[in-house]
Amino acid sequence: MAKVFIIDEQSMYRQGIRASLARMNDVEIAGEGDLVDAVTVPIDAQMPDVVIMGADASFSECLRLCKTIKQRVPSVSIIILSGDGQQDEQLFQAIKAQASAFHGRNVSSDELARTIARCANGEHPINDTLTTRPRVADKILQQFRELSREKETSSFMSPLTPKEMEVLKYMAEGYLNKQIADRLDVTEQTIKNHITSILRKLNANARTQAVVIAIKKGLVTLSGD
Repeated sequence: MAKVFIIDEQSMYRQGIRASLARMNDVEIAGEGDLVDAVTVPIDAQMPDVVIMGADASFSECLRLCKTIKQRVPSVSIIILSGDGQQDEQLFQAIKAQASAFHGRNVSSDELARTIARCANGEHPINDTLTTRPRVADKILQQFRELSREKETSSFMSPLTPKEMEVLKYMAEGYLNKQIADRLDVTEQTIKNHITSILRKLNANARTQAVVIAIKKGLVTLSGD
């Protein structure tokens, strides 16, 4: 059962999403609110698994609130629904704001249900778009390069081991360390050690950068299922 909180400027749109979610057996509606800072109070109290955030005219405000919520409740997954669809710049900004998923406001109920389930499971469906949106992947890489003041190397310091490749695939699919550990039947510390090695070998400073590099080099592919 996934607890979902709905945020949108338009009350009618919130009601529409609520009506769609009410038909889903595995979703519990934790509450709803407007696109204002005060909405963080009920979110803090309810501790939802997923926040659905509509972004229409106030996309920049949506991004700011997304960052605020993630700072206050790091465990929550945020699904951004944009009125302009999946434009590259908006997708890039949503990734920067730590959103877990990004759809147009006309997303179907079935697709939204699948996204909620994946997000509640700790996945990041937003990463799926990196395989089909090369300009967004390039911008992410460029930002990491600017932040680190390092250039991406053309080859690895050393090849990844089969186990590291397996861990990298789960990373690309958005699994958390504990979930990867459960899948591979090892300790969470072992997974952390593998990830440290992966970042070093890929010359990456963070998980997202490692995933982007791995996709561009053809080490992993995402099905988008």
